[in-house]
Amino acid sequence: MVLREAGDAVVAVGQASHAWLSGQLARAWGNDAFPRPEPYEPVCLAAEQHDIGWIDWDRAPELNPDTGLPRQFFELPRVQHLALWTEAPRRLLSQSRWAALLVSLHGTGLLDRFPPRNPDPETQRAVAEYRADQSLLQERLAAAVGATEEQMRRNQALIAAWDDMSLSLCQAQPRPIRGVPSADGPVDILLADRGDHHTLEPWPLASDELTVRCEGVRLEGRFEDEAALHAALREGPTVTLTFTLRRPDAL
Repeated sequence: MVLREAGDAVVAVGQASHAWLSGQLARAWGNDAFPRPEPYEPVCLAAEQHDIGWIDWDRAPELNPDTGLPRQFFELPRVQHLALWTEAPRRLLSQSRWAALLVSLHGTGLLDRFPPRNPDPETQRAVAEYRADQSLLQERLAAAVGATEEQMRRNQALIAAWDDMSLSLCQAQPRPIRGVPSADGPVDILLADRGDHHTLEPWPLASDELTVRCEGVRLEGRFEDEAALHAALREGPTVTLTFTLRRPDAL
């Protein structure tokens, strides 16, 4: 769950909806400086479904008693993260082994980038079990689809970049997107808010302009219990968030 301020309310964007936005970026990706993802369809599917493990959580999230709002994804204990990351590639196996491999790599990559701070013994055990489980899964799937190490690492980095870009847009927090694969090696892409649109520099997309969208639920006020929160998520008005990206030198 991502919460975006909307005046005196918030828009609650589910992880799967934010991932949909990532998939739209993936399908529009590619030019002379930034090669199109390959294998194209499995990579785009993985980008779009990388948070499939969160679907049940987002339908009935925990209430954060300090805010009276749903807990956002970064407010969960690491053990819960691991359980959700474990579920994601398992669900995606019913669609594509390549995509399941990349979603597994995305989860372990997140753990590498954001390791738990001062983990207690329970968290340490959970991390060790998660790493061992995903290592076996990744080895099996890589062999099954014939994935090379270079393919896996490049696509892992692409999905991480689209994930960061999508979260930045949803949170209204534009920032540099680090380590994005390009034709000449990893580069940083600056995502900037220009008021009625955003820019990316250097430009990684096939066309000079792209509009992407995701959906959330408008929540007004604060909630005292999870039953009221869950009812509001079921019955509240749906909001479509639309973001236009334009090539800076094409303005």
